[in-house]
Amino acid sequence: MLITGENRESPAPGTALLLAAAPAGKGRLIDAASVLPALAAVPADVLAGTAGAAAATVIELADPLDPQTVLTRIRAAAASPGPLHLYLAGQLHVDRKQRQLHLALARTAPATMRYTALPWHWLAGELKTRRPGTTTVVLDLVADAEAWQQVTGGRLLLGDGTRMYGRIAPAPGRRTVAAPVHLKAVAAIWRSGARPPLPDLHEQAAAQTASQDAPDGALLFGIAPTDVPSNAPAHAVGPPLVGHPAGHTAGPVHGHATVPRPRVAPAPTGGPHPAEAHPRPASLPAAGADPHPAILAAARAGRHDEAAAAAAACENEALRAHGPGSVQVLHWLEVRADLARLAQDPARSCELWMTAADVRLGRQQTADDPDVEAAVDRAHHQWEQVGDAARARQLAPALVALRRRVPGRQRGALQLLQRRLEQLHDRRAGTTPSAPAR
Repeated sequence: MLITGENRESPAPGTALLLAAAPAGKGRLIDAASVLPALAAVPADVLAGTAGAAAATVIELADPLDPQTVLTRIRAAAASPGPLHLYLAGQLHVDRKQRQLHLALARTAPATMRYTALPWHWLAGELKTRRPGTTTVVLDLVADAEAWQQVTGGRLLLGDGTRMYGRIAPAPGRRTVAAPVHLKAVAAIWRSGARPPLPDLHEQAAAQTASQDAPDGALLFGIAPTDVPSNAPAHAVGPPLVGHPAGHTAGPVHGHATVPRPRVAPAPTGGPHPAEAHPRPASLPAAGADPHPAILAAARAGRHDEAAAAAAACENEALRAHGPGSVQVLHWLEVRADLARLAQDPARSCELWMTAADVRLGRQQTADDPDVEAAVDRAHHQWEQVGDAARARQLAPALVALRRRVPGRQRGALQLLQRRLEQLHDRRAGTTPSAPAR
């Protein structure tokens, strides 16, 4: 799709390229194309960064099949001398042979990654030839486990002078398809008529996605470190102009600064259980000090957002130091699950405990391992406390599958779970459920 807005007075037209792609079937981790209608409703000059000062062209690629075709469209857009805004929604993988990052397309499969996905270095190669300061890339991506390691290791390079905004999140749980929540939030802000500066725009979008219970642990690009919402356990990467791994501080144009600790936004984010109208900043103890007492004290004082943000910061530090799936990361994941219980958010607690159990099983711990059983039992218990029937039904399939793998030591636990699920379905259908067994 090609949309053009005319302004004859400007000699430097802007270009916006919208690329939303994900494999069909079981390999789909994100419903990337669902954001395109929202972005298409935004004026072309806003998407292209000219805001009425120049002509604007919008190119839309929805679930393209061929990486060479995508490269051709990117190359043509990059050849334009005016501002270029590239919007990417999709999922990242690593090919088996060369271990390089790829953006999946509609026909991408693990065995054919090198031939059916867009290599990330192709994109970087087209953008690096552009004049610094004229290129903006907005990301809303998910990354599988191997790609996530490369992303958090600073391998997501696009060249000096390219502004990057948005988010990259680890892949969602099994049988879960994520949504491009950041780009949808950006589109909603623009469609409301607001035109904030890009850093402010993406900070507002990050706050909105946090309040929508977006996936945890996302990397945020172009978000000021002091404005990361308390319930958005994410890395805050800045300044907006990036192109080097974390830790590189070569200057304000291309410095990719070290990842700071998240802090609570000064305004409420509308999360499910806000403890305060204006949460206080979540700060961690000095290096070497045990953070557990301060986190527990915040939770017991009712400052649940602050406690969750501090625990998420510790998890992110463990992720950088020890890698995904490590014992240290797993520990903080379970701390966050218990903090959700203390915050009286059983659905979130259930979700985190299920994630912890999946991680333990992925570490080759057996189904009868006491730690695995404890994680599943806690997930099951928290699920029983969920008062929202629709949310309970949403969580149930993953919990049933997990319970089948990990029966636990309580006899009939799976049957009890299935019985309550039947009652929830009966209630939705308007029938009278049978009395639960005593």
